[in-house]
Amino acid sequence: MTLKNIKPNYLLITFLWLFSFIPTTNAEPELMPSPPKIAAKAWVLMSYQSGQIIASDNEREQLAPASLAKIMTSYVVGQELKAGHIAADDTVIISESAWGKKFPGSSKMFLNVGDEVSVDDLNHGVIIASGNDATVALAEHVAGHQSAFVEMMNIHAQKIGMMDSYFANPHGLDSEGQTTTAYDMALLTRSFIHELPDIYQLFKEKSFKFGDIKQGNRNALLWDTTLNVDGVKTGYTKKAGYSLVSSAIQNDQRLIAVVMGTKSPDARRTESKKLLTWGFRFFQDITPQFSGKELSPLKVWYGSPSTISLEVSDGGVITVPRRQRKDLEYKISYNHELEAPVSKGQQVGKVEWYLGEKLLTEQPILAAEAAEEAPWYKKIIDMVWRPIAQWFTDRDWGSFGG
Repeated sequence: MTLKNIKPNYLLITFLWLFSFIPTTNAEPELMPSPPKIAAKAWVLMSYQSGQIIASDNEREQLAPASLAKIMTSYVVGQELKAGHIAADDTVIISESAWGKKFPGSSKMFLNVGDEVSVDDLNHGVIIASGNDATVALAEHVAGHQSAFVEMMNIHAQKIGMMDSYFANPHGLDSEGQTTTAYDMALLTRSFIHELPDIYQLFKEKSFKFGDIKQGNRNALLWDTTLNVDGVKTGYTKKAGYSLVSSAIQNDQRLIAVVMGTKSPDARRTESKKLLTWGFRFFQDITPQFSGKELSPLKVWYGSPSTISLEVSDGGVITVPRRQRKDLEYKISYNHELEAPVSKGQQVGKVEWYLGEKLLTEQPILAAEAAEEAPWYKKIIDMVWRPIAQWFTDRDWGSFGG
């Protein structure tokens, strides 16, 4: 064999050897586009399942609610129906305060004084036709007079956690001090869907006929065949601008979008669609599984039982970027100084979810059962062992990938 025949192999080996020292690049990071630019005074996109805010801007800015206030009116009415305090077939005699002529130039059901109308029809009139007259009629039927009903609206708002909202009337027409936020409206909508699913079904109805007058639902997204939108409510006053709370389902995932203070009916529709489309495309709800050790029964000092089982709030569901799920990490921490009594549902720890160094969301760990105070002779045992146990803590880091 001649040198000429050997040389090409030698050069090939040398080339490959040198090439092995060239650093290789990792795969390109997964594409994660930023949220769309939304032409509104305030907006928010929330996952229904987890309650997480996926994206938002000025979400806690206090703004006039306009007819978005009617979502709370319908929520209060729905709770009264659910509790059996009123019935859908109750007959309501329309008062002068609920007369349609009292609301010139605004949405109404065209009620006349003395009309006898069922609660069910009035509910349709509020939700579908956005009737200001119908809201007054329902408020008077539920609470006797409007001011008492407004008190109920604000009490429910506090229970839901709508800390930046105040209602002054049941219909949402501009009134001094009446405000809400995009975040609070998302909270209200989430509670409505969860607690009053039967009433919520009315929000997807496209029209309602009362007497000889047929009116269409103003939520234009109900006609959009590219999204499965089933609610919720439009709003407009000169002070508030054009607003829309919308919700849609795709592959068992539900999102809630709120846009407030856009410049036109078309704008509130297109801006809401941007949010929903982007959210469904790039985010998903998952339920991570923890090991038995990580959610093992927690010690309750001086308690009976002495340990309690645990659960993660919202069923443990979190909302994550679809393309970064494998990068999730979490930290679980508990209250190791938990003393009896402990009530069911009491927060006893938390799970923090991270993408890199960024905190994605935090979930409370709850007591799945109650623990009462133990008899005195059992407390003595804990008095002996507690100082020893205080030397130890349970801080576990883990990761979840998909």
